[in-house]
Amino acid sequence: MQIVATTPGITWEAATGAVQAAVRHAERRGWRINAAVVDRGGNLMAFLRMPGAFLHSGDIAIDKAYTSASFGFPTKQWMAIVGDNEGMKLGFAARPRLVVFGGGLPIQVAGDWIGGIGVSGASETEDEECAQAGLAAIGLG
Repeated sequence: MQIVATTPGITWEAATGAVQAAVRHAERRGWRINAAVVDRGGNLMAFLRMPGAFLHSGDIAIDKAYTSASFGFPTKQWMAIVGDNEGMKLGFAARPRLVVFGGGLPIQVAGDWIGGIGVSGASETEDEECAQAGLAAIGLG
């Protein structure tokens, strides 16, 4: 009987590289963002806040990463999944840390997700663009 499970996870080097790349992407475009990477268990691995980025966006970026790591799909897909189901809308609205708008992406390797990246501070589209830049920088975009 195997007692210890081996769970794939993102390294601190990759997490750091992803948030740095997301911030550099935003900086080149004049956006001020917060960027976060969490591991598959939702534990914060890396975080950067640009000077002048909204303070509340820091927690939102972390929660976007957490949401994507939790479910393995982009945060912007939540509303399409929920659709017109009022029960789901009410139920999910009561869940702490669940973000249902764009800017969070799962970090996937070989069809399995190992974490999530979240960006907040610009528009939804711009946040997701920065998150994509973070993934691309670590060879996953």
